[in-house]
Amino acid sequence: MKGKLLLGAVAAIATAALGAVTPASAQGMDAAKKMIADHRNKPVFSAPGPAFDAKSCTAGKRILTMPVSSANPFTKNIALAMIAAAKEVGIEVVEWENQAQPTQWVQGMNFAINEKFDLIDLLGGIDPGVIVPQIEAAKNAGIKVKTSHFYDLTQTPHPSLDGFVPLSFNKIGQILANWAIVQTGGKANVVIVGSDEIVPTAPLVAGIRDTLKANCPDCKEVAYINAPVPEWATKIQPSVQSALLANPEVNYVIPIYDSMSGFVVPAIRIAGKTNSVKIASFNGTPFVIDMIQNGQVEMDIGESLGWIGRAILDSHMRTLCGLPEPKELNVPFYIFDASNAKDAGTPADFDRGYGDVHVAGFRKLWGIE
Repeated sequence: MKGKLLLGAVAAIATAALGAVTPASAQGMDAAKKMIADHRNKPVFSAPGPAFDAKSCTAGKRILTMPVSSANPFTKNIALAMIAAAKEVGIEVVEWENQAQPTQWVQGMNFAINEKFDLIDLLGGIDPGVIVPQIEAAKNAGIKVKTSHFYDLTQTPHPSLDGFVPLSFNKIGQILANWAIVQTGGKANVVIVGSDEIVPTAPLVAGIRDTLKANCPDCKEVAYINAPVPEWATKIQPSVQSALLANPEVNYVIPIYDSMSGFVVPAIRIAGKTNSVKIASFNGTPFVIDMIQNGQVEMDIGESLGWIGRAILDSHMRTLCGLPEPKELNVPFYIFDASNAKDAGTPADFDRGYGDVHVAGFRKLWGIE
């Protein structure tokens, strides 16, 4: 009798434990599915602030935008989008072309000071801490200095700056993790590839880790590979290949910046895992969307570069007009996969597939529509 009672108690405890896990798992899966569904919808325009007469209050103003590298198609095309949008308003935006050399950034800062620009935009990756003396010199000359598409919402900007246009890199990590959770039915075993020296890497990776933990009790991070940007071509492929061979349970590789995918794809192929290991990433770089169309990459979170350019310009014009800057870069994230990758063009383009509601939206906001 005592044996039966003991067995019954054990069974009851086991049932209670299962009952505690199952609802949490189901709730996490529901949350994951909802986030994915939300970012499959075509982006809609949401005004980042009140409308203002941009043409009047920026008359005669000049902005120098300095990408982290003009050789990087992502930042180069954002700069071009800013220049094109600025022409509609009548404000001058000039790109300081460079190849990611700090000495060239110093030259760009000096150029802006000598030419008496009104605002300098450090675009997409220039760490203000590298050029503090030049930033202070620009501020002493009456020039405002801001960063764009660089900090996460949770990060504190460098104290030398006059402002910044942050992005929720943490949310990007959440989307990537939830994608893997949904696609594996709650059994994601992931390898993350990051670059720790890039400032928003930490919050992005935290978004992946926290989401896996919160939404998927049976998911796990199998390995994290830190590949500094100069070592992408030499480190990513062998490191991913080794991780896959050592951990046969891996079913997702998440290279957090999608240009890394060019080195991940051959690693998966050489490891003989093409059918069992998928890739999910972020940036919407055209060659990676082409890889989706070719079946080499499963998913890429994209941002319209034309939209980014207008959103950054909007923030900078508000600064020049003495208005509060938006708290977040007004750019939605959009999921590309096999179902819609061709909407970006064949070959893919940086600014196709997202719709164009932002064009009229910003024009109306600036009083030029």
